[in-house]
Amino acid sequence: MKVQFTETVLRDANQSLMATRMPFKDFEPVLETLNKAGYYSIECWGGATFDSCLRYLDEDPWERLRKIKEKCPDTRLQMLLRGQNLLGYKHYPDDVVRMFVKNSVKNGIDVIRIFDALNDTRNIKVAVEETIKNGAVASGAISYTTSPVHTLEKYVEIVREMKEMGCTTICIKDMAGVMTPVEAKDLVGAIKDALPDMPVILHTHCTTGMAYMTILKAVEAGCDIIDTATSCFSGGTSQPATETLHDALTGLGYDTGLDRTVLKAVNDHFKPLRDSYLSSGLLKPKALVTDTDALTYKVPGGMLSNMMANLEDMHALDKMEEALIEIPRVREDMGYPPLVTPLSQMVGNQAVTNVLVGERYKNISKEIKAYIKGEYGKAPGEINEELKKKVLGDSSPITCRFADTLEPGFEKGKAEIGDKAKSDEDVLSYIAFPQQAESFFDKREEKSKNTVKYSIKRID
Repeated sequence: MKVQFTETVLRDANQSLMATRMPFKDFEPVLETLNKAGYYSIECWGGATFDSCLRYLDEDPWERLRKIKEKCPDTRLQMLLRGQNLLGYKHYPDDVVRMFVKNSVKNGIDVIRIFDALNDTRNIKVAVEETIKNGAVASGAISYTTSPVHTLEKYVEIVREMKEMGCTTICIKDMAGVMTPVEAKDLVGAIKDALPDMPVILHTHCTTGMAYMTILKAVEAGCDIIDTATSCFSGGTSQPATETLHDALTGLGYDTGLDRTVLKAVNDHFKPLRDSYLSSGLLKPKALVTDTDALTYKVPGGMLSNMMANLEDMHALDKMEEALIEIPRVREDMGYPPLVTPLSQMVGNQAVTNVLVGERYKNISKEIKAYIKGEYGKAPGEINEELKKKVLGDSSPITCRFADTLEPGFEKGKAEIGDKAKSDEDVLSYIAFPQQAESFFDKREEKSKNTVKYSIKRID
């Protein structure tokens, strides 16, 4: 029996614990060691890494990817892609999605895990097609949640659709860490019963303390690949520890394919980094503890932290409990969307607004209005009729795939950014994050000029 591991320290572990602020220079020395560990894949790109590189780290995300690939030629590099949203919070035209996927593979990505926040498979179709076309592994991901409309039958139906599109693996993405052991056993078992040859991956978080038990039951039910983080970057809002699960599963007779000596070397590299991040305040101790509120409110840890910070800024922290009670009500009104980016932020913000204003939906955010209009895709359940009437009036929501209404965007973006973009990758950075990319290009140009001046001065 074999269970393979995806190591998340370069992406989701540091994204969950410290908002993706780990610079390339901090992990560059350990890349060749990571390459020898025997992982199924190393998740190193996508999610918030792109935004963070441009906005905070003064790094070109494409160059970072190429450098990682150079040091890890023998291990699959993996990224997380939000389907038609790519790495942002809105839908992009198909030509942009295709160009982004094509260049991601060209620059070193081997596995693209593709999800849609609403599990509307229409919104992952183009990304899946382009991933396969360019020779990478298309891994379809279910945004896991619980509600009256999220049944085992419905999840299996989604998996069938993903397989028909060409996905060769399926990931259960439990972003809030709310999946219980019995739920994992039942869902993995249902998928395996329906599609016995489809490899199943489980991605969860330790936020609520469930992860280790949940993973064990998933493996017993036939889960093939699990997401883990090197131990010093595990726990809390991150994934469970790679070494712990390797040892536990090996003791139970499973073959992980991992080299325990190499795993220790990897962790030994990251330990002092973790300590320095804690000392500087970049890594908050609160991110490392168990918080069971998510089991009650089904709210991801990051969403809870953001709500708390926003209410504190508005001197309304005393309204936190009311806002938490309001979240499930808003979610029900919206047809039970999974609380994953960007829906988690949208639902949370609307709940806070309802509580602070003192009247439900007196003020409706533009994002919620766009959701009700159908711009994010098909809601899992029925949207509250009164809320729909308030937003739509007598008009009808969009029923087609929203991207079908969008004009091509790559050439338009290329014309807008002009000579500041030196490559197609630069154009894609600009389309995804216009302000951050343009600022990065300006700083890059200034550095280039200073380097030339310095060189001329040295020659003189």
